Amino acid sequence: MRVQHQLKTGSYKAAGFIGDKQRLVHDTVIPYQYDVLRDRAEDTEKSHVYQNFVNAAAALKGEDTGDGFYGMVFQDSDAAKWIEAAAFSLANTPDPELERQADDFIAVIAASQDEDGYLDTYFTIDNREKRYTNLLEAHELYCAGHMIEAACAYYEATGKRTLLDAMHKNALHLYDVFITKGHEGFPGHPEVELALMKLYRVTGDERCFELAKHFVDKRGTDPDFYKKELSRRNWQVWGNDASNNEYQQSDKPVRRLENATGHAVRAVYLYTAMADIAAETGERELYDACVRLWNSITRKRMYVTGAIGSTVLGEAFTVDYDLPSDTAYAETCASCGLMFFASRMLENEVKGEYADVMELAFYNTVLAGMQLDGKRFFYVNPLEVIPGISGVSPTHKHDLTTRPKWYACACCPPNVARTIGAFGKYAYGESEDTAYCHMFAAGEVSFENGLRLECKTGYPYEMEVTYKVTGKGRLAVHIPSWSKKTLFTADVKPCVPIVEDGYAYFDIDGEREITITLDGEPRLIYSTPKIYALTGKACIRRGPLIYCFEGADNGGCVTDIRLEKTAKPTPAGRRGELDNAVMLDVDALKLCFKGEGLYSDTAPKYDKVTARAIPYYTWGNRGENQMRVWADIL
Repeated sequence: MRVQHQLKTGSYKAAGFIGDKQRLVHDTVIPYQYDVLRDRAEDTEKSHVYQNFVNAAAALKGEDTGDGFYGMVFQDSDAAKWIEAAAFSLANTPDPELERQADDFIAVIAASQDEDGYLDTYFTIDNREKRYTNLLEAHELYCAGHMIEAACAYYEATGKRTLLDAMHKNALHLYDVFITKGHEGFPGHPEVELALMKLYRVTGDERCFELAKHFVDKRGTDPDFYKKELSRRNWQVWGNDASNNEYQQSDKPVRRLENATGHAVRAVYLYTAMADIAAETGERELYDACVRLWNSITRKRMYVTGAIGSTVLGEAFTVDYDLPSDTAYAETCASCGLMFFASRMLENEVKGEYADVMELAFYNTVLAGMQLDGKRFFYVNPLEVIPGISGVSPTHKHDLTTRPKWYACACCPPNVARTIGAFGKYAYGESEDTAYCHMFAAGEVSFENGLRLECKTGYPYEMEVTYKVTGKGRLAVHIPSWSKKTLFTADVKPCVPIVEDGYAYFDIDGEREITITLDGEPRLIYSTPKIYALTGKACIRRGPLIYCFEGADNGGCVTDIRLEKTAKPTPAGRRGELDNAVMLDVDALKLCFKGEGLYSDTAPKYDKVTARAIPYYTWGNRGENQMRVWADIL
């Protein structure tokens, strides 16, 4: 059924660029986020996540709950994602102090679990009688899903079962509520479905798979469910529109879905579960629906940076080709979710386009979600910002010019941390006889099928990738679609491998050295004219990286840069403070407005200049200034 699957936690030991990012997460991001969750971080939005679990445990004992519950209804999920990030970090870099902190956190979480397996601090502290009465808004199943993911990752990394046993018990509680007792509901925010699939693979308990499939199959079969639920209760969290079924992915059964609609994170989390179940069962109808949704996103509703969700109104998809740069929502979590979806699609069918998008989303939007020092984070990732308008105007208030330290709704920062920590799971996969390299990642990999691999590369800035592979089987390497000229050598001799659906295949018997040289020529990228906001514009790409113009490199202003349609960007050295990134220079024209007043009949003039571009993920690290990905062409 499943043509290949992700690596086990700990099977990849990173080096190079990814190794540097994982060390940053381990050394800076995880400790900082731990302090946030414990309300110890200075000048940072209060979290109270740890204390919520302490207070929930007290409530179960009939003791004083202190200051009660604080934060968003889904506040528990921040703890779960931190534990998951810690698990991946421990698998990569053993750290007794981090493991002690995680164990302590897990003990507090386990103590907050009710006797029947229920675990959610919002309801345990103050609202026990309201359980499962507001699936539309209350995120009980979403929080359970993230905690299940954390439990699986921590068990795989450490072998410790405390959280795994607690969340297995929680899953069986959910099974009792929704299958044995027949609760007719399904998650308002999909997440638990993909988590239950992970729990099924770790525990082998078929009930976890049955429940995951139940939630997927149930969704959309009764489009009026949330309206009925609303009529039965007299309380709400935010007042979500119970009839907006596209927003919550419940307008029709999943196998009939045609277009990616509604809340972008909800969408890709759901689609990930659908693809996972399709890979497990081999069901073609479900996979065909996934393909339609994938095509809807990547061919009509995705930014050039791999970002998705173009409007702040509902953090959502809108309509085909509506991809404005300056009001983009482009949530970091949504691009993490797009990576999850792509990874599961690769388990159904090994096709290069899935790896292409996974790489695009990671190197651009996911990495842009975190400042280079690991201490600040973007929730929203616009493709253009203008100080004084962005973050200020009512229409642009969500598009910030600099990264904040933390958020009251803090889903994105720990999502970035766990995604970077788990990079090996997305970069590499395996089947019974084949090692798959979906993304280039320096380091060492041990596959369960017996193959061993060492990858040496300076990617994404250097374009040569060398694999030393030992064992018996096949090596399958994704060749990105952006590489127009790719050269191969095997054991120091030029070779022409079999290339199928974007993957080059090599036979391994003993020890082989495979080198792949990719086309690193920078080039202009043009959009289809169907994207009205990008008419007459171009952007720059080199390898997996989309570039942008920032005011700090271009005289303070980038909105006046014009590119010739045949311009040839060239590498312009490295920028140490910007992740040692390769900068690009391109001949351009700068518009010089000589008129007076707001409008003028005096024609502007153009001065020849050299415009400098930097990788998009590095923007916003030098203070507030203008930024633009797309420039007008002449």
